[in-house]
Amino acid sequence: MSATVGIAALAAQGPLLEAKREVQYFELAARTILNRTKPNLPFTWTINPYRGCEFGCRYCYARFTHEFMGLDDPRAFEDRIYAKANVQELLRRDLRRTARGEAIAIGTATDPYQPAEGRFRRTRALLEVFAEGTGRRLSITTKSNRILQDRELLQAVARRNELHINMTITTLDAGLARLLEPRAPHPELRLRVVRELSAAGLSVGVFPNPILPLITDQEPRLDRLAQAAKEAGAQYFGGGALFLMPSAQRVFFPFLRDYFPHLARQYERRYAHDAYLRGPYRDRLRERVQAIRERHGLASGPGQQEIEFEQQGAQLTLFTLQ
Repeated sequence: MSATVGIAALAAQGPLLEAKREVQYFELAARTILNRTKPNLPFTWTINPYRGCEFGCRYCYARFTHEFMGLDDPRAFEDRIYAKANVQELLRRDLRRTARGEAIAIGTATDPYQPAEGRFRRTRALLEVFAEGTGRRLSITTKSNRILQDRELLQAVARRNELHINMTITTLDAGLARLLEPRAPHPELRLRVVRELSAAGLSVGVFPNPILPLITDQEPRLDRLAQAAKEAGAQYFGGGALFLMPSAQRVFFPFLRDYFPHLARQYERRYAHDAYLRGPYRDRLRERVQAIRERHGLASGPGQQEIEFEQQGAQLTLFTLQ
């Protein structure tokens, strides 16, 4: 794709908003703020106020989205952050073409409360629009404790709409979390979010996503996380295996070779032909997570709705579950 066509052209024209360390922030003209999903997902529309995410998670599947803007280096995803322009106007317009019962998920590709939100407040601007209306089905997925700054606004949204907040906590191991998610908040800060938002009367759940084979998939690790989530007030506990697009592999595989060299070849072999893990491993992992949920009295998703980000397809024999 040419770097001067479509969204690549819009990205190239965006003014530089601010630069911090090696990270640059740009404004991005957007034609729409609501994007329709594929069938069989638990939400109809997605909103991502930003393109790119500064948290730099090694496994991030969304790195490929920068390729649409002519940025082929997968690390540009964490170093060049685009804040979408005119989000309130776009959302008010887009909502007129959506039914109130259709679920809208905020933060499916980039974290809506990443550091850029402290500067540009695009997520807050969107929530202000939702607070004006009624009857919307909304969810927010984040790793950030920055969401606590919008606690009162979230309560206002929830009074007139259905709102669920999904806190991603990949592991309680602080050292491992720092390796996997070098710029994301500490796991204890994320548990604090669960406690405080739950105490504020909001619906909150924990997603241990992605569950990394042979790294975070062990039952004791997942059980401790589920127990901590329950004690913090979480109502549900999601969980799906690592999804690894080729662009993400370009970052994740070298990371494995540096920090988990004994696993690198196995990962490379298992993800060589498919970004998804399928077959017996996935089935056993699903059973493991379900047993842990039941042990701690947690639902699988808001209102017992199953949250499933994996697609059906050919069955492969993959990792040995430990």
